[in-house]
Amino acid sequence: MSVPAQHTPAVDEIGKVETHGIDYIPLHDRHSTPKNLFYVWIGAQMCFGIIVLGWLPVAFGLGWWSSVTAITVGLVVGCLPFAPFSLLGPYSGTNSAVTSGAHFGLLGRVVGSLQALFIAMGFAALTIWTGGDAVVAGGHRLLDTPNGDVARGVAYGVISVIVITLAIYGHANVVAAQKVVIPVVGILLVVGFFAKLGDFDSSYHGGTYLLGDFWPSWVLAVVTAASLPISYTPFANDYARYVSPKAWSDRQIALFAGLGMFLGCWIALVWAAYMSTMMDPTLLFMDGLVAESPSWYVVCLMAIGFFGSLAQGAICLYGTGLDTSSLIPRLERVPATLAISACAIALVYLGALVWNAFDTVSAFLLILIVICTPWMVICLMGFYYAHKRYHVADLQLFNLGKTGGAYWYWHGFNVRAFVAFVPAVVVGLLCINTTLWVGPWADAFKGIDLSFTSAAVISAVIYGACLVLFPERNHPGREGVVEPTEIRTAVEGDAI
Repeated sequence: MSVPAQHTPAVDEIGKVETHGIDYIPLHDRHSTPKNLFYVWIGAQMCFGIIVLGWLPVAFGLGWWSSVTAITVGLVVGCLPFAPFSLLGPYSGTNSAVTSGAHFGLLGRVVGSLQALFIAMGFAALTIWTGGDAVVAGGHRLLDTPNGDVARGVAYGVISVIVITLAIYGHANVVAAQKVVIPVVGILLVVGFFAKLGDFDSSYHGGTYLLGDFWPSWVLAVVTAASLPISYTPFANDYARYVSPKAWSDRQIALFAGLGMFLGCWIALVWAAYMSTMMDPTLLFMDGLVAESPSWYVVCLMAIGFFGSLAQGAICLYGTGLDTSSLIPRLERVPATLAISACAIALVYLGALVWNAFDTVSAFLLILIVICTPWMVICLMGFYYAHKRYHVADLQLFNLGKTGGAYWYWHGFNVRAFVAFVPAVVVGLLCINTTLWVGPWADAFKGIDLSFTSAAVISAVIYGACLVLFPERNHPGREGVVEPTEIRTAVEGDAI
């Protein structure tokens, strides 16, 4: 496999600003390991923006054991595609959005960039909201400090500044932050588990089912849990692109990424479900958690809110910087990160203090995940269809302001992918049930949410049929390979 001759000098060290963006990362610059993927995806979940999702099964009316089973099954379903998706970056040498150009077309990759951009901004807002609220609520209970909009605004600002700094410094610094967060927040979660153990009743059977019956409510909890790993697929290769497929096997890369994602999500969500069984069901998660915790543990909750938000927020804003620079090639990673961070922080303040839009942003994220699912399926199928090979020079042509190459397809769009993607998204949205949008088919199966599962199946069937009927012959190693018309200079040792 050939690579571009020119690339940004490699700087990716703790305490220094990363110089790589969405450009191809040569193998000799890839110093990361599968274990780093494990750390990143565990640490990313150690924040209240993610933990709060574990409250939802109990809020849906499920009991303790049914909540645990729903969370476990959902995470297995979501992590199964996430794990192999982490292989795209090692083989393409770039992030998920740019890599998707091989499957959606050089211009069609905008689908991946836009959805990643909005998902990251939404999760960044939720993370900063919940982290800041935990700090303010804890301080108010312990020290009777103000808990109004001014106090929350200050908390959001402090967290935002640190998060933006981490995101600007880039990959190595974000990974290092996760390695700090895991033991700190992990120990605090364990302490909370034992702090409430005396009040816990494993026979807790739940309350009124949200969807009127057990199975629809249980499936909704499964879908909610599964959507979490899937929502990370646009960002999986922000970190996997620094792992060499020559130094590490596919099994190692996928296993560590998938296992890290599963364990991180499972610990966070099950901990929240555990706490929720002992909380006032009329209260929101953070309010109930602070109210029901021993006074001494409130300090721990404040620490979780602060440190957890730094790690998760940095992942979100780092990813948005990469994706923004892929949409606007002349905008390098650092200024792109600053520009999009300003938008994300504006969303934090407007959403939390002006619009009170927490539920709206949460619903918007669910809609985006329905859009993300068929995109993920098509990219993953295309990856294996192409035998894990990429014309890496051609993936970078759009970034250089050029057209043509192996992935130009039809005017820059792969019609096969869009023929599968569009109807899958439409059907998924027709089946979804959120506070923003209730699809006309939402109750077609007694309230069971089939939004993202139907989108996944439809995209897989249609795209698979398209590949059989109209084969893609432009991938390396296949008959009729389209040799690129632009830069293609081999770098010794970089053929994968």
